[in-house]
Amino acid sequence: MKTQISIIVCTYNRDKYIYKTLEHIAQNDFPKQHYEIILVDNNSTDRTVPECARFRQNYPDIPFFYFLEANQGLSFARNRGIAEARGDILVFLDDDAFMHKNYLHNLKNNLKNHPASAFGGKIIPEYETGQPPVWMSKWSYIWVSALDKGDKICLFEGKSFPIGANMGFRRTEIPADGFNTTLGRKKGNLMGGEEKDIFNRMKAREAKIYYFPDVEVRHIIPEKRTTRAYIRQLALGVGMSERLRTRKISGTAYLKRILSEIIKWGASCTLCLGYLLKCTPQKGTILIYFRWYVTRGLLSADSKIPR
Repeated sequence: MKTQISIIVCTYNRDKYIYKTLEHIAQNDFPKQHYEIILVDNNSTDRTVPECARFRQNYPDIPFFYFLEANQGLSFARNRGIAEARGDILVFLDDDAFMHKNYLHNLKNNLKNHPASAFGGKIIPEYETGQPPVWMSKWSYIWVSALDKGDKICLFEGKSFPIGANMGFRRTEIPADGFNTTLGRKKGNLMGGEEKDIFNRMKAREAKIYYFPDVEVRHIIPEKRTTRAYIRQLALGVGMSERLRTRKISGTAYLKRILSEIIKWGASCTLCLGYLLKCTPQKGTILIYFRWYVTRGLLSADSKIPR
């Protein structure tokens, strides 16, 4: 029987969460013969392999396939997942994201009723500290790879696009060269841009990219991802990724991105002032902190993120 959905989980040193991520997929209310799990291990050095073996032993009826991708980098791992998958629908799930039990059932219904070339779902952050950081606002929500566009199905329009912790594609709609391997995370760095790049290429040919609110995951947010040190590394990664992405397009595209950064500075300063007046300075000052390091990364000729 033909596989309908391939769930691709790319992982690097997340043995603390990977078993639970796989287990939540296995507990979905969906026929097992209609989906498969593709696990792409990007050179993990922890207990990822034994945890995968434990999952295979405990869930022998789940179509589960393990692959080692030697080329370091999330984009390499994602492209390997695409190459190994057999499904018509490809779902990408982070290795610390826990799928809702009705995820696959809801996804099948949504794709049946909407002409989506690609899609993204709701991502609810689950903080290991039990509560969000004091600097959290709707403007910084995305920094923890969270997404909530409400409870109605809609299109990702303008500059918006799905987040990699919970996104997917129809196989026939993915660009032939897949994810840009010069972008994306490698080991511990926080480079990105590969998701924005692939969705921008799809939008350029007028592909429809939908938001499905009932295709939901919970995303684990460790305490270290709420620190200023992490935000600095994230911002630098965003800036450097944007430099690489836009310069590859053209010098003009890079200059436009710099002009956009100037506009973003104006918006960040305005928001910061507003939060100061509301007596919630942490929410405002973190926006300036983030913007400063994005700009540094954008203007830096160095391809390495300083630590």
